[in-house]
Amino acid sequence: MFKLKENHTSVRTEFIGGFTTFLTMAYIIFVNPLILSEAGMDKPALITATCLAASISTLLVAFWANVPFAMAPGMGLNAFFTYTLVLGQGLDWQTALGVVFVSGVAFLILTLAGIREKVVAAIPLSLRIATAAGLGLFITFIGLKNLGLVVDNHETLVSIGDLTQPVLIGLGALLLTTILEIRKVKGSILIGICAATIVGVLLGDVQLNGFFSAPPSLAPLAFKLDILAALQWGLAGAIFSFMFVDLFDSIGTIVACSYEAGHVEKDGTIKRIDKVLEADAVASIIGSLLGTSTTTTYVESASGIADGARTGLASVVTGCLFLLGLFCAPLIGAVPAFATAPALIIVGVFMFRNIKQIDFMDFKTAVPAFLTMILMPLTSSISTGLTIGFLSYVIIAVCCGEWKKISPVMYGVGLLSAINLAVTVAH
Repeated sequence: MFKLKENHTSVRTEFIGGFTTFLTMAYIIFVNPLILSEAGMDKPALITATCLAASISTLLVAFWANVPFAMAPGMGLNAFFTYTLVLGQGLDWQTALGVVFVSGVAFLILTLAGIREKVVAAIPLSLRIATAAGLGLFITFIGLKNLGLVVDNHETLVSIGDLTQPVLIGLGALLLTTILEIRKVKGSILIGICAATIVGVLLGDVQLNGFFSAPPSLAPLAFKLDILAALQWGLAGAIFSFMFVDLFDSIGTIVACSYEAGHVEKDGTIKRIDKVLEADAVASIIGSLLGTSTTTTYVESASGIADGARTGLASVVTGCLFLLGLFCAPLIGAVPAFATAPALIIVGVFMFRNIKQIDFMDFKTAVPAFLTMILMPLTSSISTGLTIGFLSYVIIAVCCGEWKKISPVMYGVGLLSAINLAVTVAH
């Protein structure tokens, strides 16, 4: 079913890759309920909704597209849901869920019409590679912050943190993972995560408060969305923002992970991109019905890919582990941030290495590519980096008299980027 031999992989490799992906994104089981509960939603029910949404959508992409990608409620999108729609605009969370549902349906229509796939095809190679590199910088920055090596600073925005015991454990795990990777040891990232967690337990930095617990009821959230209330002109901007952020977050992640997994043809065509995008759109609809914000493809999938995952079998493992997460929340919570941080840093290195394919001597491509890369970590937003990158690419080409070389689809992307930038600045 998953064509393991054809993809030069094995069951063991896929299991390790899927398990690694799960460990690096398991934080969403706790972070998503924390953010959405501020909108007045039931926190215990949110844990169940998050696990189910992640599991169902990841299994969907596994069987439908046969790719090692994992899906879950998106970070950034959940913050937009809570702080902009509910707390900012005064919507109730039921209406906000309706907005998520409507944007998901619109997304599915655009996908089935082939528009999303055309958008991916219209993006120049330099911006595709810059997207992967920018995501690498972004998740490396997240890893360094999670580790505690990079901290807030009021004067310089960020600075180096104290070399505490957890930071030293994480750095040790980073060194171990690097050496294992140099020696071509399969599962190096997973070994690093497990080693750091075990050392943390032995030194008292990690507390195990049990292993199992019963999953909370989903009743307070399931099918509570208010679709009719969301279908009002005043919420058109919110629906557009959800669509834009999810469109380019997911496209950026899919492109980056596809390059890392070797799912790109010589002409730049991404294999099975249509099925991945269809699964991504359906996942958003499923998430809103279960009671959570927009579900999207996760960049942490790259950690499992870096550990060898190449097929949907890895996603089956990840999806099943999210189901187990319903019962193993205490055990999952025991894996500390300083243990998964080295994995994100190593994955960042993997995703950055194709940057050599960008011609930095040609400023027409170099400047948009550079802005795309650097603004992702600096703004903590994948879509912002892509917005500025796409918009600058179109503007520079037009100003240089090369407007005929830009495809109509790319002009459309540039227009959407300008609108999204205006909406973002307005908020």
